[in-house]
Amino acid sequence: MPLTIGTAGHIDHGKTWLVRALTGKNTDRLPEEQRRGISIDLGYAPLELEDGRRLSVVDVPGHERFVRTMVAGAAGVDLFLLVVDAGEGPRPQTHEHLAILRLLGIERGVVAVTKADAVDDEVLEFAVEIARELVPGSEVVTVSARTGVGIDELRAAIGRAADDIEQARVDGPVRLYIDRRFTLRGIGMVVTGTLWSGTIGAGDELVLQPSGRVVRVRSVQVHDRDVERAEAGQRVAVSLPGVERAEAIRGDALVQRGGYPVSYRLDVVLDELEPIRDGARVQVHAGTAHVAARVVRVGELGAQLRLAAPVVAARGDRVILRAETTLGGGRVIDPAPPRHRDDERMTRVERGDAAATVHAPVAADSLRFVLDGEPEGVERAGSWIFSRAWLDGLVRELRSAIEAADLIDPGVSTPSESWATDVLPLLPFERRGAKLYLPGAVPSIGAREQDAERLVRELGKAGVRATKVEDDELTRFLEAGGGLVRLGKVHAIAAESYETAREALLAECASAGEITLARFRDLLDIGRRDAQLLLERFDQDGLTRRIGDRRVLRRSAQRA
Repeated sequence: MPLTIGTAGHIDHGKTWLVRALTGKNTDRLPEEQRRGISIDLGYAPLELEDGRRLSVVDVPGHERFVRTMVAGAAGVDLFLLVVDAGEGPRPQTHEHLAILRLLGIERGVVAVTKADAVDDEVLEFAVEIARELVPGSEVVTVSARTGVGIDELRAAIGRAADDIEQARVDGPVRLYIDRRFTLRGIGMVVTGTLWSGTIGAGDELVLQPSGRVVRVRSVQVHDRDVERAEAGQRVAVSLPGVERAEAIRGDALVQRGGYPVSYRLDVVLDELEPIRDGARVQVHAGTAHVAARVVRVGELGAQLRLAAPVVAARGDRVILRAETTLGGGRVIDPAPPRHRDDERMTRVERGDAAATVHAPVAADSLRFVLDGEPEGVERAGSWIFSRAWLDGLVRELRSAIEAADLIDPGVSTPSESWATDVLPLLPFERRGAKLYLPGAVPSIGAREQDAERLVRELGKAGVRATKVEDDELTRFLEAGGGLVRLGKVHAIAAESYETAREALLAECASAGEITLARFRDLLDIGRRDAQLLLERFDQDGLTRRIGDRRVLRRSAQRA
């Protein structure tokens, strides 16, 4: 089972040195990091355990100026490696990083007391006691990255912590939050991140959110090795040909089509480190993104986060709220809540009424984070759950649109959302092709019936000769009702005359195997223009196929 482990701890406590001792890789790749001797950005490395398992390591910066980078790195990890300097003990970023881990729900991990070779036994023993009090239930291992003492013991402790991790995200739709992107000559744009759910392989078609751009995966790597498919829990590099550097940034997400819509509001149940007032301006960290937001308190523990920019989120996700320091976090109970404030709804949520989080269609399995089984008081169609109020609102919205539709074609396009196939049979409308109509609805021209009848008589007198008709409304009405056939942009012919011309063409092709414009013109005794318009309409209808100056019947027409 692939897992990712993330470091945490104060600056200069030895996180990067420890990762290098464990993995053999220096995760400080930037020239400025190497010059200053501190981590500035996220670093990555593979970690081989004694039993052959391979974990991904995310090394985060410890400086207080880079806490938001730390949060981006911690998002999506399965267990932590908290690093505490034996000589200094826990420092401000030790506590803040630990609080962030807890707010993200990352409960399993190991504490490494580093630089054990630089202190005497008494100080080291005291540091270990402090570490055990700091993170009860986690193994504490003393190590020295410089001498290698304790590294094997630490690797074994990480393996034991990994044994206790239950990963339930593999079966979900693809979701990868981007935390790094770069271009390679001959390959193009490459984005990296921890794969939260699903699998990714070459040839997959995904959506880059929040832009909504559809992209195709060229290749996939896990720690510089090509793989056929990457699995959830792995550190993944994905090649995206044709994507420009500015089109994919940290915080964007690669997702499966229809899997995760973008959110401009998030309903959350808060977990506060400090009181968060109604109306507070905060930075919300969701996945690897951080966006400005306003907090609207609802009920005792609930809040709606109104975001300045869209993010990708799902029920059960955890988010972090920061201002100058970390204020707290929250569990997302609804990634697409109603626009209006609803205190009663949030009160129901706090009582455990999961149905209160359901309005627009939600995939039933996505509710497993907030309830056991299916909530009462909701409707179900196929794999989708939704509220009766939402369904009634959809009916009203569609009815209003249909009533305002063109009388000539009194229908509206069917919804294109993922839930449409399952929900449409519940609606009190007739589905005809790609449109919805009121039951029994027929085209109408209103008070212009006499004009329509006059045009039909005129076309009938013209026979197989095309007539110019510039009244687009009448033309569309009669064509919808089967009274005429449009030829080109402004010409038309009576439906009966079109059938006459069609039968003549079919008979000629049946005997000669083909037909030319000149032969068709002579058969019908019409002008070249009219013959050309008719033949082009036959092509358009899929009856004929043009080959040079000849036309032959398509196979479907031959069978007919």
